[in-house]
Amino acid sequence: MKQNRRKFIETTASATAALLLTSITDFAETKPSNKHMNKNFELKLLATNWGFEGSLDSYCKKVKKDGYDGIEIWWPMDKKDQEELFRLLKKYDLEVGFLCGAYQSDYNEHLQYFKKMIDEAATNEIQKPLYINCHSGKDFFSYEENVAFINHTMPLSKKTGIPIYHETHRSRMLFAAPVAKQYMQKIPGLRITFDVSHWCNVSETLLQDQPETLALAIERTDHIHARIGHAEGPQVNDPRAPEWKAALDAHLAWWDKIVERKKKAGERLTILTEFGPPDYMPTTPYTKEPLADQWGINVYIMNLLRKRYAV
Repeated sequence: MKQNRRKFIETTASATAALLLTSITDFAETKPSNKHMNKNFELKLLATNWGFEGSLDSYCKKVKKDGYDGIEIWWPMDKKDQEELFRLLKKYDLEVGFLCGAYQSDYNEHLQYFKKMIDEAATNEIQKPLYINCHSGKDFFSYEENVAFINHTMPLSKKTGIPIYHETHRSRMLFAAPVAKQYMQKIPGLRITFDVSHWCNVSETLLQDQPETLALAIERTDHIHARIGHAEGPQVNDPRAPEWKAALDAHLAWWDKIVERKKKAGERLTILTEFGPPDYMPTTPYTKEPLADQWGINVYIMNLLRKRYAV
């Protein structure tokens, strides 16, 4: 009797999991309407090198092979590293978005380093990026101190013609939804990289109680970091698992609205698939083995988004 009951429970659990997985796949592959699309809309899907352990050449080769349009990478401050990057972008016919930021705790040192990096990235004469994404300021800098980063990038973007975005990232200027709201309300020209997984983690919700802030952020978004966060962390272990359906659905719904706006306006949208390695990727105790394949998940997300949003 116990054996039959156990078998029933196991069978029921397997069937439920299969049903949930099917519903996730069905929703994920639902293609939003192109009814109001402007023909100038363009989608670019980019790969991260975060966690990739091989050479830059092997990374670029793998990016191209797996079907990405390009890469997002930190602007290299060393001249030789710049030359290698430019050569490989040309070799593999890849586009690029540059990351810029600083790490110093001292405000003046931090700001000066940031300015040096982003000025170099924006004015180099060899490789014009699709955009520059900024890890801007720090969460413990004052509002006035952090505004200096925006005040530097807005005229630089206008001068060079390169879109410059400020990322919604923990430990940085836009680390939480209610904090970012103040910047967006006070600075009409502020454009952002929407990495909403951080806000979910900080607020310990899927942001159901902050619809006005999300609506404002969606209007300001030109670039997406496509990682699925949840109430207790910035990254689910595997977005394909049925237990993360609510988190996946929430992120897809936000991204759908951004894509809808971009399609209607006929503008380019860039998306980076950014599931990270350990310790962003949860691991097993003691062995530190990752619970899922980081690269495989990012390729899965890239293919899902291309099928969902590409024309």
